Amino acid sequence: MFGRAVRLILSIVMLTTGMVAGTVATAGTAHADGCYTWTRTLSQGASGADVTQLQIRLGGYPGYGSVLAVDGSFGPATAAALKRFQSAYGLAADGVAGPNTYNKLYALQDDDCTPIHFSYAELNQCNSTWSGGAVSAATAKSNALRTMWKLEALRHALGDEPIRVTSGFRSYACNDAVGGASGSRHLYGDAADLGAGPHSLCTLAKQARNHGFNGILGPGYPGHDDHAHVDHRSSRYWSAPTCGV
Repeated sequence: MFGRAVRLILSIVMLTTGMVAGTVATAGTAHADGCYTWTRTLSQGASGADVTQLQIRLGGYPGYGSVLAVDGSFGPATAAALKRFQSAYGLAADGVAGPNTYNKLYALQDDDCTPIHFSYAELNQCNSTWSGGAVSAATAKSNALRTMWKLEALRHALGDEPIRVTSGFRSYACNDAVGGASGSRHLYGDAADLGAGPHSLCTLAKQARNHGFNGILGPGYPGHDDHAHVDHRSSRYWSAPTCGV
């Protein structure tokens, strides 16, 4: 928590310094970040690993029913997602990633690259190695990170009230133990089950349609009356009949 506060203070100080010096349009090197530091301004036409890192964090802003590709290519879809992100946090929605955008991202992430309101432990209540599922441990963990950034966007859209994750990655053994489907997306690390809390399950299921989830299951779908399930399957399948989804 202390390190997060220091990064936020540094962001504010450096952003203010940049504004005074008239350098807001320059590369996004406002301060070093424990997770990842962008070193250039990004806009349509850019490509590279820094675009990929940006896309991971914009995954929750693709627009209704859409999924943002994480391909390292800054095209119109990435620009549109960036504008939604900027607007959501009160920034100038110009579709250009510079110091203001980066400082907000720095403030939203911990040193392990997870968003500040979610953690790897929260997305893996099965085992700490991320092994034993349908994909490699590294892929499962990477998928979970992308899911967390989508959940961060969902959380912000719902007023920044807590979202309770009841299940994330599962190994085959864990999945069998809880009676999960044989092809469950939990085995891939890109699924999360959400419990009711400040928001009803239907509120979660409905809002999730805006945040990059191809799979949404909830009340009215067999076995899902006590949670809302979100995942990133290859094609869209939404079913929460009680909620009108």
